Amino acid sequence: MQKFEKLKQNYEFRRLYSRGISMVTPAFVLYAAKGRKDRVRFGITVSKKIGTAVKRNRAKRVLYAAFFDCQNDIVKGYDFVAVARHKALLLKSTDVASMMKNELQKAGLISDEKPD
Repeated sequence: MQKFEKLKQNYEFRRLYSRGISMVTPAFVLYAAKGRKDRVRFGITVSKKIGTAVKRNRAKRVLYAAFFDCQNDIVKGYDFVAVARHKALLLKSTDVASMMKNELQKAGLISDEKPD
């Protein structure tokens, strides 16, 4: 199980917002687009509308944990950005992970082969 890389640059986020496909759930909006590298990269955005810094950090932790659970099944070579929604504060990471896996499967971004 290898750790995914984090997206940090503003232009990477903007590229995903404009050119990526979006998957909407009550807890998050997930954007995905083909990347240049043969690895999975992930970034999170949380607005101040979600709440205080404590609440925003909880939303980030929940989304990172959910993505970490799904990362072995994801097709390599894609970049992802998750935008937290208010419902992410109320759910556990396992619930969010099942939502994320369901949306990724609908989009065809889950690989059929088993990881090593």
